[in-house]
Amino acid sequence: MSLFVIGDLHLHFQVPLKARSQLTDPAWKDHETLFRKWCSLLIHPEDTLVLLGDHSFGRKLSECEEDLRYIEALPGRKILLRGNHDMFWEVKQTEKLNRMFEGRLLFLQNNCYFYKDYALVGTKGYAFEGPFLVNHKGHIVDWDKKKQAESERLVERESQRLRQSFEAAKAHGYRKFIMFLHYPPTNILQKSSPFTWMALEYGAEQVIYAHCHGEQHFHQSLQGKKDGIEYRLVSGDHLHWKPLKILD
Repeated sequence: MSLFVIGDLHLHFQVPLKARSQLTDPAWKDHETLFRKWCSLLIHPEDTLVLLGDHSFGRKLSECEEDLRYIEALPGRKILLRGNHDMFWEVKQTEKLNRMFEGRLLFLQNNCYFYKDYALVGTKGYAFEGPFLVNHKGHIVDWDKKKQAESERLVERESQRLRQSFEAAKAHGYRKFIMFLHYPPTNILQKSSPFTWMALEYGAEQVIYAHCHGEQHFHQSLQGKKDGIEYRLVSGDHLHWKPLKILD
C-alpha cells in the first residue's frame, strides 16, 4: 500500500480547442497517454492517488464527464483537490460530488481523508502572482498593490477552509498530517505565509502543492525541508507525468 501524488492533469477530452491554445509546451504532448502508462506501471488497486487540482478544462460538469471517467479508470483510490481551473466544482457542491461519485472518486474540500495513521487535509489555497515590475537586472521592484490586497482576502478565505480540514481530522483523533494545496504555499515575494504557519501549527509532516508550470516557474515557492516540514512541487509537467510516491 502506497500514497502517490500529482497535479495539473488539465484534461480536455471534451474541450480540446481551449486546451490547444494553452498547453503549447512540448511537455504536454500526449501527456494523458504517458500519465496513464505510468499509473498502470506504478499504482496498484490498494494504493491511493491524490490529484492536486486542475483536473479538467470543462467549465461545467457535463463538459468534464470524459475527463472524470479517465480519472476513475486509473488504478487505486483517487482523491481530488480543487484547482483554479476546476470551474465544475464549487465549494458548496463538494458533498453533492461525493454522493454522485461514491465508490469511484473522493473530493477533498472542507473535509479530510485518511491513509494508514495519517490524515490527508487540504484546500485549493491561493498565492499572489503579480503582475510584477522587473528592472533590467531581472529584480522585482514593484507590483500591483490592488491585486495584492485582493489576494490577501483570498488567502484568508482558503486558510479558513484549510483549518476546517485540519480540525475535521483532529475530531477523528488524527495527529499526523499530510497537507495538500493546489497553489504553492508562498509566492516569489514570500518566505512564509498563512499556509506555512498553519502547517507548522498542526505539525504537518509534508506540504504538497502543484500549479507551477514550465521550467521558469518550478522554483517560485518552497521545496525541501523548512522548519522540519518537507515541501514538494508535484505539477504534472514537473514530474514528467510520473506520479510521486510520498508514503509507503
